[in-house]
Amino acid sequence: MDAKTKHEARIRRHARVRKKIKGSAERPRLAVFRSNRHIYAQLIDDVQHATVVAASDREVKGENPTACAKAVGELIASRAKEAGIERVVFDRGGRLYHGRVAALADGAREGGLQI
Repeated sequence: MDAKTKHEARIRRHARVRKKIKGSAERPRLAVFRSNRHIYAQLIDDVQHATVVAASDREVKGENPTACAKAVGELIASRAKEAGIERVVFDRGGRLYHGRVAALADGAREGGLQI
């Protein structure tokens, strides 16, 4: 059965990814949500069903959307370090690992998170 819209296709891809990865207290899930204008990141403990740390591009400044995404990655990494988290599993939210999503992951790596 084919998806009728781009949104339905992304939701399907996200469900496929989520079947395989789970976040825990020692290794939470780094979930990325990208809208047309903003990008958000959360560290989620799927066992407790709780968000441990969150960050968005509304909290940082950048020259362009990709630079903002990288800054969000660095911000989430610094907040994770404060919470005692060093390793995460990456959830790209059904998006391609490209552009702003990849920049966020690179920023998180540069901030010291192991993905």
